[in-house]
Amino acid sequence: MSDVWQLVHAERRALISFLEDIDDARWDTPSLCPGWRVRDVVAHQISTADTTRLGFVKGMILARFDFDRDNQNGVDREIGPAPQMLERFRALVARTSGPPAPLDTRLVEVVVHGEDIRRPLGAVGEYPVEAVERALRLQARTGTGMGGAKEHVAGLRLRATDADVTIGDGPEVTGPLLALLLAVSGRTVAVPDLGGAGAATLIERLG
Repeated sequence: MSDVWQLVHAERRALISFLEDIDDARWDTPSLCPGWRVRDVVAHQISTADTTRLGFVKGMILARFDFDRDNQNGVDREIGPAPQMLERFRALVARTSGPPAPLDTRLVEVVVHGEDIRRPLGAVGEYPVEAVERALRLQARTGTGMGGAKEHVAGLRLRATDADVTIGDGPEVTGPLLALLLAVSGRTVAVPDLGGAGAATLIERLG
């Protein structure tokens, strides 16, 4: 298994390289995150890259323990013109700090938010199978109250059609590995790529 931070740093660099070719005006394109533009999701990526365990606790206190408010506060701190944000992101690309959460949450961040940014801009990222698989397995065992998909995938078997990855037992939900991760993470853009006897159940649960 690869070091998580090696995977995270590689994906941060790949995203920065992609964004360098995107005009500032296009950063205001709506992302796959409801209510956030591409610019906001990039700001969130920068904020989370800069987060330490102590900083996370301080931020939550300031946000009165409202996780969504804390996220928005981070976005508001980092928002700005594209060149300025890219410079800030480059300075943080090799950071190895994060909130008090399982380390694989960093993979969920870079892969899922990477697609939140790329797909509205007409692109799809290329990610190592290991990074996507570890992110999917974490989502499958993490409760929805913590941003995961445990309740959504309960009693279902997720099977990737492009990798040797299966998770769970029950009626199958099949599709490309990345589509499975995006779908269980609430990104409906991936729903058309799903199949199998359990797909309708998963889609219904996702609402």
